[in-house]
Amino acid sequence: MPRVGKQTWVFASEPRVIETGTVAGKTEGEGPLGEYYDIRHTDDRFNTDTWEHAEQALFSEAASTVLRKANTAPETVDLMVGGDLNAQLTSFYFGLRPLPIPALGVYSACSSITEALAIGALAVDSDMAHKVLVGTSSHNSTAERQFRYPTEYGAQKPATAQRTVTGAGMALLGKEGGNIAITAATVGLVTDFGVQSPWEMNAAMAPAAAATIETHLRDMGRKWEDYDCVATGDLGFIGYDILKELLVQRGISPGDTLTDCGMLIYDRSQPEVFAGGSGGACCTLVTFAHLFRELKQGRWKRILVSATGALLSSVSAQQSDTIPCVSHAVVFERRDG
Repeated sequence: MPRVGKQTWVFASEPRVIETGTVAGKTEGEGPLGEYYDIRHTDDRFNTDTWEHAEQALFSEAASTVLRKANTAPETVDLMVGGDLNAQLTSFYFGLRPLPIPALGVYSACSSITEALAIGALAVDSDMAHKVLVGTSSHNSTAERQFRYPTEYGAQKPATAQRTVTGAGMALLGKEGGNIAITAATVGLVTDFGVQSPWEMNAAMAPAAAATIETHLRDMGRKWEDYDCVATGDLGFIGYDILKELLVQRGISPGDTLTDCGMLIYDRSQPEVFAGGSGGACCTLVTFAHLFRELKQGRWKRILVSATGALLSSVSAQQSDTIPCVSHAVVFERRDG
């Protein structure tokens, strides 16, 4: 596997996305992409006794869905890589503990999915694993009370706030099978532009996305036009506008092929979605259910997904720290035959 520049990995064997599994909560299932998810729930409690147990159930259901669709026994999978937004990655570790698969939990907040995909592809490309499960989850009611306020408080949110997505998604990677290849990944640098408010994570994360995208294009020697779509994760409607301005300042003209998973997952007319979606499952659901569909159907040939993560914690927010952010990018390309 060659490295180009300081931050970009190129996967010579082009690991494939064999299959995906997506599970969406009620609001997400009612959104514009609802018909593309494998499972849509109408009750975000999922017949469990706590919100945390509900998110663990989401992760377990996403894993069983992708394994069933790929006709793959868990014993034949070499590695799991993934994470969530809960302390100690309890949704990932607790939800998937019945599976007899070595597990690596990762955390880059809402950009954990592209981190997991990069590590999973690296494991396959280096022959350390033949099949790898990667995925992330989030739940509106677990994230809200960990990073902001419990939903029972009924705290009023500003227009800049984003809704944490309830859902989970997993992908099975391997040497062959499937027509979507992972060809490169750019590991992001931590950026901090001094934003302190957890209600303005979109503004905090946009500079990280701009930096990673610029680095990726430079490392790969490519232009914006070499991609049919560039999708960021979780900037929402406000962060998307900020990102466009930042890219122009860097001499990059994004045009109409730039989009954002936080904008795509909800319709602005839906109640309480505010400035769009966020959360560990936002980019995961949109990428696996929608962006991959465009690749599979041949409308796109190559896309770049640069998920973004705000690296605050409940402690850092209480101590009035600024919010450092990171964005990791992964290239997906359609391969026929």
